[in-house]
Amino acid sequence: MYPLLFRVVLSRFDPEFAHHAAMAVIRVLGVPPFSWVTRAITAPPAEQRVEALGLTFDSPFGVAAGFDKNAVGVRGLAALGFGHVEVGTITAIGQDGNPKPRLFRLMPDRAVINRMGFNNGGADAAARRLEKLRRRRPKTVIGVNIGKSRVVEVEHATADYVASTTKLAPLADYLAVNVSSPNTPGLRGLQAVETLSPLLRAVKAAAGSTPLLVKIAPDLPDEEIVAIAKLAVAEGLDGIIAHNTTISREGLMTDAAVVEAAGAGGLSGAPLRARAMEVLHVVRAAVPSGFCVISVGGVETASDVRERLDAGATLVQGYTAFLYRGPLWARQINRGLRRGR
Repeated sequence: MYPLLFRVVLSRFDPEFAHHAAMAVIRVLGVPPFSWVTRAITAPPAEQRVEALGLTFDSPFGVAAGFDKNAVGVRGLAALGFGHVEVGTITAIGQDGNPKPRLFRLMPDRAVINRMGFNNGGADAAARRLEKLRRRRPKTVIGVNIGKSRVVEVEHATADYVASTTKLAPLADYLAVNVSSPNTPGLRGLQAVETLSPLLRAVKAAAGSTPLLVKIAPDLPDEEIVAIAKLAVAEGLDGIIAHNTTISREGLMTDAAVVEAAGAGGLSGAPLRARAMEVLHVVRAAVPSGFCVISVGGVETASDVRERLDAGATLVQGYTAFLYRGPLWARQINRGLRRGR
């Protein structure tokens, strides 16, 4: 039913408008009594709980950063059955992001191109929302993804990340350092080991006891991915998120003119599946067995999630398929995982 509704009705709306409309509904689903009814339908089976990062995840499957940039829909997303919600990317200084339009559907590929540019209300606003969430005792793990403020020069990035960390780490179940979005000028240059090492060291010191992970790009050569993975272990991080969107446009089925018209930005969705598996294998081989690896990219079905877990992922995240699969996507995956046990 939902795929038909999407093709006939929802796909006619501007993607960013449709996202905000969906988020409004999700926020309602997070409020009692709607949350009680929704949770009764979607709650993951107890046997799917995962222990990682010193936390208990109700399901290994969660929402990747980018969906809930301002920590406004956490309760609704939890009610829909996601085992964790990673909010953000949040910057120390609020920003509008890149000019619109900046979000584009590639429907034949079940993919999306975005160049949102870390549009968010900033760390102070996010901290206020997270404080309220904590008082309400949310029934899901909340990760907080942080990035560089656009107005801050790259040479001052470490101080900018530390400012966000100081405000948000005490309110997060885990913190993710995003140095891999293609939509902030100069950001991906921070993945160079000689630059990344002092940044991660400073953020870890500011994060205190909050588990810390770093999110990497899929476009790096494998040897650089290995170097970052080993650096994360050496610096005492708790995990790696592999991976962010890609700047590649190889192998797409969407008409080339449509892809070209969309322009620059990060590609997410089904076309990332193969590379995501490759990166997962590379990272898993480079880190200790107990090191947390969160796999992201091209996840659509319970079989995809199971494949990632069998390949060594500790947890799995998705985002783009939510658009194509609909509001019961997490429920479908959780039920599929149970049947596949």
